Amino acid sequence: MSKQTDLRRRVAEAAADFGAAADEVDGAVAEVLGVNRTDLRIIGAVALAGELSAGALARDVGLSPAATTTAVQRLVAAGHLTREVDPADRRRTVLALTPGAAEQIERAYGPVAREGQEALEDYTTAELAVVERFLRQGVALQRAHAARIRS
Repeated sequence: MSKQTDLRRRVAEAAADFGAAADEVDGAVAEVLGVNRTDLRIIGAVALAGELSAGALARDVGLSPAATTTAVQRLVAAGHLTREVDPADRRRTVLALTPGAAEQIERAYGPVAREGQEALEDYTTAELAVVERFLRQGVALQRAHAARIRS
């Protein structure tokens, strides 16, 4: 086996390990919040956006409107989301994290984000560009295969 082939194999293994480790973190957060993985994806989408309409949320997480409504009702009842009428358009509902859920998300993911940023400080601009290109290509590849598997 050539050094290049061995390095490619190790990089592929490291990428798979990274995905599995991120999945472990998500599993731990879901356990702490007392939610399933779909609900955690919804919480994550709302946390990232700050607030979302139910329709935008359904598109962001790839759920049907009915499944989104069921999950939102569950998350509101659990105290993780608020559902308010949009003051700019009274026909829309706006979803946001409750302060308690926002605090739990920050407590869980904040240290990961901060330590990840610190780790990136060790890389040169050129190395970061390669890492970014690899990750973006990997995301596109994974999403394309998810679509292929669904169809």
